[in-house]
Amino acid sequence: MQPASCSSEPNQRIARIAAHLAPPNTKMEESSGPARWNCRAKGGSSGFKVAILGAAGGIGQPLAMLMKMNPLVSVLHLYDVVNTPGVTADISHMDTGAVVRGFLGQQQLEDAVTGVDVVIIPAGVPRKPGMTRDDLFNINAGIVEVFKKAGTYDPRRVLGVTMLDVVRANTFVAEVLGLDPREVDCPVVGGHAGVTILPLLSQVKPPCSFTQKEIDYLTDRIQNGGTEVVEAKAGTGSATLSMAYAAVKFADACLRGLRGDAGVVECAYVSSQVTELPFFASKVRLGRAGVEEIYPLGPLNEYERSGLEKAKKELAESIQKGVSFVRK
Repeated sequence: MQPASCSSEPNQRIARIAAHLAPPNTKMEESSGPARWNCRAKGGSSGFKVAILGAAGGIGQPLAMLMKMNPLVSVLHLYDVVNTPGVTADISHMDTGAVVRGFLGQQQLEDAVTGVDVVIIPAGVPRKPGMTRDDLFNINAGIVEVFKKAGTYDPRRVLGVTMLDVVRANTFVAEVLGLDPREVDCPVVGGHAGVTILPLLSQVKPPCSFTQKEIDYLTDRIQNGGTEVVEAKAGTGSATLSMAYAAVKFADACLRGLRGDAGVVECAYVSSQVTELPFFASKVRLGRAGVEEIYPLGPLNEYERSGLEKAKKELAESIQKGVSFVRK
């Protein structure tokens, strides 16, 4: 006698297995088979629903792979304007609990973000040799959803990811001190471009001291880490793999905050009153409402106070550019 688990029709079993590979299709749903869109994989019933916009890009693909590995994720939506089906099929073969669904093109964007707990946006174009991050603004700013225009802006829930600067700071500081980078915590405040990136080396944990030469070296390397990668790749790309890692690390912190974990503190670029600027990157506590507390900068030494003034001057210009873009 045939086992009960094998009693269903082959076509139905195939439809259930393939459910996560494609978004809803009207013709499919009108067929006599099961509704593919409602199928869920075993093990994918608990956790959060996450969407990646720009999932087929240089950052998006490794980001999608790493999010598929995150046990806090139960459903992973992959959206892009091209190549999503291939990336979705590829990622979906990984034997982790998250169910993967692909979305292709502007007409499926709304479905991609509906009911999602966290949206990660790595969409854009990479930086090339000779370009600054500021040069990318006019190209990439139009990709980011402008919540104020849509009347849905919540400053607690829109976070700029500056985690890559923190990841680099932890790594470079660990190299100088001869420590495991996972044991190092170096706050990085300000922004995410050049001199706006301000590592607070006086606040590194575990507590330590640096020579002035080490401070100059570390500050310069952290501020120009992206350029280091762009030049090393010699026109073939920018920091995609380390950025994907940093984005996943930050997304994981957001998910732990949404879950209600206590003491989830990371640096992020947010609407802020830490300085006179309307936006600033600093340590924030993440929770169920998003950003639940923004911490002051703490004591700065003379070198850092000088760096802060330089950072604020350049950030003010960048912020004004962003405000003008929204008002167009």
